[in-house]
Amino acid sequence: MLLGAVFGNSVTALANSPQPGIGAPAQPEAKGVATATARIVRAILEYTRWPKPIDPVEVCIVGTASMGAAIETISLSDGRQVAVRHLARDGFASSSGCDAYYLGALDAGAMRQWISRAHGGPVVTIAERDPQCRSEAMFCMVYGPNTVSFRLNVDAVSRSGVRVDPRVLRIAKDR
Repeated sequence: MLLGAVFGNSVTALANSPQPGIGAPAQPEAKGVATATARIVRAILEYTRWPKPIDPVEVCIVGTASMGAAIETISLSDGRQVAVRHLARDGFASSSGCDAYYLGALDAGAMRQWISRAHGGPVVTIAERDPQCRSEAMFCMVYGPNTVSFRLNVDAVSRSGVRVDPRVLRIAKDR
Protein backbone atom coordinates (compact mmCIF):
# COMPACT_ATOMS: atom_id res chain seq x y z
CA MET A 1 0.00 0.00 0.00
CA LEU A 2 1.43 3.37 -1.00
CA LEU A 3 0.46 6.68 0.52
CA GLY A 4 1.66 10.17 -0.32
CA ALA A 5 2.49 12.85 2.20
CA VAL A 6 3.41 16.48 2.41
CA PHE A 7 5.10 17.78 5.55
CA GLY A 8 3.28 21.02 6.37
CA ASN A 9 5.41 24.13 5.95
CA SER A 10 8.25 22.39 4.13
CA VAL A 11 6.30 22.73 0.91
CA THR A 12 5.08 26.31 1.27
CA ALA A 13 8.65 27.58 0.94
CA LEU A 14 8.62 26.20 -2.60
CA ALA A 15 5.73 28.28 -3.89
CA ASN A 16 6.65 29.80 -7.24
CA SER A 17 10.05 28.04 -7.24
CA PRO A 18 11.02 26.54 -10.58
CA GLN A 19 11.24 22.76 -10.51
CA PRO A 20 14.35 21.32 -12.15
CA GLY A 21 14.06 18.06 -14.06
CA ILE A 22 14.40 15.10 -11.76
CA GLY A 23 17.36 13.78 -13.75
CA ALA A 24 19.08 17.17 -13.82
CA PRO A 25 21.74 18.23 -11.31
CA ALA A 26 20.52 20.59 -8.62
CA GLN A 27 20.81 24.21 -9.76
CA PRO A 28 20.87 27.25 -7.46
CA GLU A 29 17.13 27.79 -8.04
CA ALA A 30 16.55 24.23 -6.79
CA LYS A 31 17.81 25.16 -3.31
CA GLY A 32 14.24 25.36 -1.98
CA VAL A 33 13.46 21.90 -3.36
CA ALA A 34 16.63 20.46 -1.80
CA THR A 35 15.81 22.12 1.53
CA ALA A 36 12.27 20.70 1.47
CA THR A 37 13.70 17.26 0.64
CA ALA A 38 16.07 17.50 3.62
CA ARG A 39 13.16 18.45 5.90
CA ILE A 40 11.20 15.40 4.79
CA VAL A 41 14.23 13.14 5.30
CA ARG A 42 14.75 14.66 8.76
CA ALA A 43 11.10 13.99 9.65
CA ILE A 44 11.33 10.40 8.39
CA LEU A 45 14.41 9.82 10.56
CA GLU A 46 12.76 11.45 13.57
CA TYR A 47 9.69 9.19 13.24
CA THR A 48 11.81 6.04 12.91
CA ARG A 49 12.95 3.86 15.80
CA TRP A 50 15.77 1.38 15.39
CA PRO A 51 16.08 -1.73 17.61
CA LYS A 52 18.80 0.04 19.61
CA PRO A 53 19.15 3.78 20.16
CA ILE A 54 21.59 5.27 17.64
CA ASP A 55 23.45 8.55 17.62
CA PRO A 56 24.51 9.64 15.12
CA VAL A 57 22.07 8.29 12.54
CA GLU A 58 24.25 7.33 9.59
CA VAL A 59 22.66 8.14 6.22
CA CYS A 60 24.46 6.63 3.25
CA ILE A 61 23.81 8.41 -0.03
CA VAL A 62 24.14 5.99 -2.93
CA GLY A 63 24.57 7.23 -6.49
CA THR A 64 24.15 10.83 -7.60
CA ALA A 65 21.50 12.47 -5.46
CA SER A 66 20.37 15.79 -6.94
CA MET A 67 18.51 16.77 -3.79
CA GLY A 68 20.77 14.99 -1.31
CA ALA A 69 23.25 17.78 -0.62
CA ALA A 70 20.96 19.50 1.89
CA ILE A 71 20.72 16.26 3.90
CA GLU A 72 24.28 16.88 5.08
CA THR A 73 23.12 19.92 7.03
CA ILE A 74 20.30 18.37 9.07
CA SER A 75 20.20 17.46 12.72
CA LEU A 76 17.27 15.87 14.50
CA SER A 77 15.03 17.78 16.88
CA ASP A 78 15.65 15.23 19.63
CA GLY A 79 19.35 16.15 19.70
CA ARG A 80 20.66 13.19 17.71
CA GLN A 81 23.08 13.99 14.93
CA VAL A 82 22.97 12.86 11.31
CA ALA A 83 26.20 11.67 9.72
CA VAL A 84 26.28 11.40 5.92
CA ARG A 85 28.48 9.06 3.92
CA HIS A 86 28.61 8.84 0.12
CA LEU A 87 28.82 5.38 -1.40
CA ALA A 88 29.46 4.28 -4.97
CA ARG A 89 26.52 2.59 -6.68
CA ASP A 90 28.32 -0.74 -6.23
CA GLY A 91 29.72 0.10 -2.78
CA PHE A 92 28.07 -2.79 -0.97
CA ALA A 93 31.29 -3.66 0.88
CA SER A 94 31.45 -0.22 2.49
CA SER A 95 27.78 -0.07 3.45
CA SER A 96 28.10 -1.58 6.93
CA GLY A 97 27.00 0.83 9.62
CA CYS A 98 24.41 2.58 7.42
CA ASP A 99 21.15 3.25 9.26
CA ALA A 100 19.48 4.65 6.14
CA TYR A 101 20.09 4.46 2.41
CA TYR A 102 19.21 7.56 0.41
CA LEU A 103 19.18 6.26 -3.15
CA GLY A 104 19.87 8.77 -5.91
CA ALA A 105 20.38 8.15 -9.63
CA LEU A 106 20.53 4.39 -9.96
CA ASP A 107 19.17 2.08 -12.62
CA ALA A 108 16.29 -0.16 -11.57
CA GLY A 109 18.53 -3.20 -11.03
CA ALA A 110 21.02 -1.39 -8.80
CA MET A 111 18.22 0.21 -6.80
CA ARG A 112 16.60 -3.17 -6.20
CA GLN A 113 19.96 -4.60 -5.07
CA TRP A 114 20.29 -1.87 -2.42
CA ILE A 115 16.68 -2.33 -1.31
CA SER A 116 17.06 -6.12 -1.04
CA ARG A 117 20.27 -5.61 0.94
CA ALA A 118 18.23 -3.68 3.50
CA HIS A 119 15.24 -6.11 3.67
CA GLY A 120 14.65 -7.39 7.16
CA GLY A 121 17.43 -5.27 8.62
CA PRO A 122 17.24 -2.06 10.61
CA VAL A 123 17.85 0.17 7.55
CA VAL A 124 15.50 2.88 6.26
CA THR A 125 15.36 3.12 2.47
CA ILE A 126 14.52 6.39 0.71
CA ALA A 127 14.45 6.63 -3.09
CA GLU A 128 14.92 10.07 -4.64
CA ARG A 129 14.02 9.10 -8.21
CA ASP A 130 11.32 6.45 -7.93
CA PRO A 131 8.04 8.34 -7.44
CA GLN A 132 5.95 5.20 -8.08
CA CYS A 133 7.97 3.16 -5.52
CA ARG A 134 8.60 0.36 -8.00
CA SER A 135 11.91 -0.33 -6.27
CA GLU A 136 10.05 -1.27 -3.06
CA ALA A 137 11.89 1.38 -1.04
CA MET A 138 10.19 2.33 2.22
CA PHE A 139 9.88 6.00 1.25
CA CYS A 140 9.90 7.42 -2.28
CA MET A 141 10.28 11.13 -2.93
CA VAL A 142 7.76 12.74 -5.26
CA TYR A 143 8.52 16.08 -6.91
CA GLY A 144 5.77 18.11 -8.51
CA PRO A 145 5.14 21.72 -9.39
CA ASN A 146 5.76 23.68 -6.19
CA THR A 147 5.57 20.55 -4.00
CA VAL A 148 7.80 17.95 -2.48
CA SER A 149 6.12 14.92 -0.99
CA PHE A 150 6.72 11.23 -0.47
CA ARG A 151 5.07 7.88 -0.89
CA LEU A 152 5.16 5.45 1.99
CA ASN A 153 5.41 1.77 1.15
CA VAL A 154 3.71 0.20 4.16
CA ASP A 155 4.66 -3.33 3.08
CA ALA A 156 8.36 -2.42 2.95
CA VAL A 157 8.14 -0.77 6.37
CA SER A 158 6.45 -3.85 7.86
CA ARG A 159 9.23 -6.11 6.48
CA SER A 160 12.00 -3.90 7.82
CA GLY A 161 13.83 -4.09 11.12
CA VAL A 162 12.73 -0.58 12.13
CA ARG A 163 9.52 0.85 13.53
CA VAL A 164 8.00 3.92 11.94
CA ASP A 165 5.73 5.92 14.22
CA PRO A 166 2.05 5.74 13.19
CA ARG A 167 1.99 9.54 13.04
CA VAL A 168 3.62 9.21 9.63
CA LEU A 169 0.36 7.64 8.43
CA ARG A 170 -1.58 10.58 9.86
CA ILE A 171 0.71 13.01 8.09
CA ALA A 172 0.24 11.13 4.85
CA LYS A 173 -2.36 12.28 2.37
CA ASP A 174 -3.64 10.27 -0.54
CA ARG A 175 -2.36 11.63 -3.82
